[in-house]
Amino acid sequence: MQVQVRKLEGSWDLGYALHKHTLSSVYLGDDEYGHPRFDTTRSEPGEALFQIKYRADWNQVQPLAAQVQQSLLPLFGKIGLIIPMPASTVRARQPVNEIANELGKLTKTPVFDDIIVKAPAPEGSSQLKNLHGREAKDAALEGRFSINPSITNEGCWNALVLDDLFDTGATMDAVCKTLRTYKKINHVYAASITWK
Repeated sequence: MQVQVRKLEGSWDLGYALHKHTLSSVYLGDDEYGHPRFDTTRSEPGEALFQIKYRADWNQVQPLAAQVQQSLLPLFGKIGLIIPMPASTVRARQPVNEIANELGKLTKTPVFDDIIVKAPAPEGSSQLKNLHGREAKDAALEGRFSINPSITNEGCWNALVLDDLFDTGATMDAVCKTLRTYKKINHVYAASITWK
């Protein structure tokens, strides 16, 4: 899988993504239902992610997890646990959780998908992806995340927060800032499959 690793800036100690999600997208006109059609070219990680999310091709999970292990993990310090980002869309199977669990198997690292608790958005509020600008997203996320103290053993661990698509970084920032309030967490690292 071809990657073009990029550093991600934010409230975490260190962060990286594998590749840009969409390389080009050309408008082809509308279909018979009036929906816009595009000829979209994605990076290899972007295409694999698209196939998981929108075509339920779960065979893409293992190659993506292996690529994160190969290309991103050597850039971080020792990782004690993996935390998938809380999902923004309800699905029967969450792509980020599936990739995190596979990465956990490959690296023999525990995956905690219950440490970060996301409160539902207030009734009638816009979806985060429909908000424009970092400030609007930060405001919408204020106070939405909390800690479920689910680490039962003694010690302090470096955590890898894993996301699928990095856009403004607002959600990743909010999650990482919340994680810093948990005394069992030492360094916080951020990894994303793609960036927008």
